[in-house]
Amino acid sequence: MQRFEGRTVIVTGGGGGIGGATCRRLAQEGARVAVFDMNLDAAESVAAAIRDAGNQAYAFRCNITSRAEVDTAVAAAQAQLGPIDVLVNNAGWDIFKPFTKTQPDEWDKLIAVNLTGALHMHHAVLPGMVERKAGRIVNIASDAARVGSSGEAVYAACKGGLVAFSKTLAREHSRHNITVNVVCPGPTDTALFADYKKGAGDPVKLEEAFRRSIPLGRLGQPDDLPGAIAFFASDDAAFVTGQVLSVSGGLTMAG
Repeated sequence: MQRFEGRTVIVTGGGGGIGGATCRRLAQEGARVAVFDMNLDAAESVAAAIRDAGNQAYAFRCNITSRAEVDTAVAAAQAQLGPIDVLVNNAGWDIFKPFTKTQPDEWDKLIAVNLTGALHMHHAVLPGMVERKAGRIVNIASDAARVGSSGEAVYAACKGGLVAFSKTLAREHSRHNITVNVVCPGPTDTALFADYKKGAGDPVKLEEAFRRSIPLGRLGQPDDLPGAIAFFASDDAAFVTGQVLSVSGGLTMAG
């Protein structure tokens, strides 16, 4: 029996690099995957590839900054795929600027996508998990949350808030047999990272600086993340909650 056979999973930002890789991995292990993304074409591309491989996935448009869209998408996913067993909060957005160069409208977007959006998803999905007394939540934060990162002050604050929020929910919902854990990617070669580099004076130099700082000698790839995410989402981690795991090639080694 595959680890996720008979289980319904939502992955936000599922049309992107890490999200798409996670959707494919969980589907390969038997999950019914709801691919959530504000770019419906990107979500449908991932879902179609999963179906072509003989597994189950459907795309749902969802801008997680809108509670109304979240509620609509979650209801549609449950109607088509069944109650939500696993939630992977992966959607994110970032810019590369020193804090004093940023503007309040940029703070608003960073907070809306990286923190408030995750709150919307938890608030929509958790009541069903509580009622069934079962669930797995995996939140994708960042090593910026653990050690800070120059040029990412507000992003780091949001992801640090997500880590603290996850630990609190892990305590609140342990009695409901719901686990909440966090995966922190380091620099990963995705479209988001490409956009992030545009804020640097010399994007090539910035990428090379990241590469030199990573003990394993390379940037992360999207396929480096799903193994850790799938572990936390599975019954292999049934006795693990409130934990934070960096997947960063050794860039950070936080205890």
